[in-house]
Amino acid sequence: MSLKKLIKKRLPVFILEEPGLLKGFDKKKLGNLKNKWKGQRCFIIGNGPSLNKLDLSLLKNEYTFGVNGIFYKTDELKEFKPYFYVVEDSAVMQDNKDRINQYDCNYKFFPNIYKKFITNHKNVCYFNMNRGYYEKKSDYYETPRFSPNPSNRLFCGQSVTLINLQLAYYFGFTEVYLIGMDFKYEVHDSAIINGDKIISQEDDVNHFHPDYFGKGKTWHDPKLDNVLKSYQLAKLIYEQDGRRIINATAGGKLDLFERIDYNSIFTVK
Repeated sequence: MSLKKLIKKRLPVFILEEPGLLKGFDKKKLGNLKNKWKGQRCFIIGNGPSLNKLDLSLLKNEYTFGVNGIFYKTDELKEFKPYFYVVEDSAVMQDNKDRINQYDCNYKFFPNIYKKFITNHKNVCYFNMNRGYYEKKSDYYETPRFSPNPSNRLFCGQSVTLINLQLAYYFGFTEVYLIGMDFKYEVHDSAIINGDKIISQEDDVNHFHPDYFGKGKTWHDPKLDNVLKSYQLAKLIYEQDGRRIINATAGGKLDLFERIDYNSIFTVK
């Protein structure tokens, strides 16, 4: 069945899960990145407080994925900048669109439904984001999926880390190190809670910088039990292909993956 006929047949599903499908995304750009870094290693950077315990200068010549407000760390350490930069969350995009447009990396990946926020298209690749995980009417509500072909679509899974793990796999990376994945959150009593949305009224204690989701910024209930489900799927897929996801976070509560001391990674390359 042709894509056009499939879209016509399942249009309500596509509108629900993939509202950007008919708006265009960079299928060819993304396709050209398949296995571009085959057999190499990369680092996916979480933004927990433990990130402040690590010497990020060691990542200077590594392939790194940064997300959301990682630009606060670049402000602090001028020599540090991720190789890949990814945003999934709509609240992050809306609250930080100026900083996101100013941020310069080798590759920037955004859902194509956020094009209206992007004025600086340098090094940007737009992907088709499937939101079925978040939609209660979807057959895949809170059910993780892993895309075999991110040039067609990437699946949400409660954390932007799942987007990164799908991209890293598609790009051919065989060893993925996680850092800054503290896997624990506190919600201040002063926070304004509206369903899954949380509006901070004071400094952020859950990330490496107090302004990350500081006063006036919106974030979402992290639902760590759902995040864990997505990580379990990613772990299975990587291991079935002889690849590894390794947790090099300084402490934290994410014990699903094999752990390693961060500094020891760089003693032998």
